[in-house]
Amino acid sequence: MNRRLYVYYRVPEADLVITLTAVRAMQAQLVADHVALLAEVLRRPELRDGDVTLMETYAGGVTPALLASINAFAAALPQPRHNEFFYPL
Repeated sequence: MNRRLYVYYRVPEADLVITLTAVRAMQAQLVADHVALLAEVLRRPELRDGDVTLMETYAGGVTPALLASINAFAAALPQPRHNEFFYPL
């Protein structure tokens, strides 16, 4: 499977640093556990009602097992999280 996962959600601007720290730790562990995985976190430049929109991206073999790991780690992150899958053309 060559699909890519994009996960987006909003966090209050005041919680940005603590959320980024948690996301980066989660992604580092996921990359260590899944060698081919490429992961990054992005941010929308503007605020919306005082919130920052974050997007996690995952590429390089997004399997059902990896998705389960992401969801398990993400239980402690801001909710709701919206998952979108895309395939390269």
